[in-house]
Amino acid sequence: MNFKRYIVLLVFYCLFVHSCTSSPRYGAQQSTSSSGKIKEGSKQSSKGSRDKKVKHRKIMNGVSSFYAEDFHGKLTANGEVYDMYGVTAAHKTLPLNTVCRVTNTVNNKSLILRINDRGPYIKGRILDCSYGAAKKLDFINAGTTKVKIEVIEWGDGKYMQHRKGHK
Repeated sequence: MNFKRYIVLLVFYCLFVHSCTSSPRYGAQQSTSSSGKIKEGSKQSSKGSRDKKVKHRKIMNGVSSFYAEDFHGKLTANGEVYDMYGVTAAHKTLPLNTVCRVTNTVNNKSLILRINDRGPYIKGRILDCSYGAAKKLDFINAGTTKVKIEVIEWGDGKYMQHRKGHK
């Protein structure tokens, strides 16, 4: 009888300890199909919008603009320093650090870039490319162009922390 009591107590202890462990948290949760692939229109969430689920499609079409000198050297939404010559972009809702293939549908030029900022803040635009990205996509002179955005890898939504006094 002591052995049965020992087993019952051991099972109870294991269940108690297991229930006290924390659940894993993920920056970008994705719905998957039975084949393990990401479903179109899966819900994404980032640290800044844990309670609010934002629906994202894997492919988006719209108008892109670019930004350059006015923001060069300033901090982006994910905390890194903006390099106008880099190949990054701003999007209103995609999780930060999302990697996308952006195609200029006017000339069919494309490149892979990372979302590191928020914007654009002009109605009717879905993307604000860095100057370097706009140059590679060949729409500097036009100022804006029609683009197709294909998500390659969903971002973690993380913000880079900067320590004061750190060089």
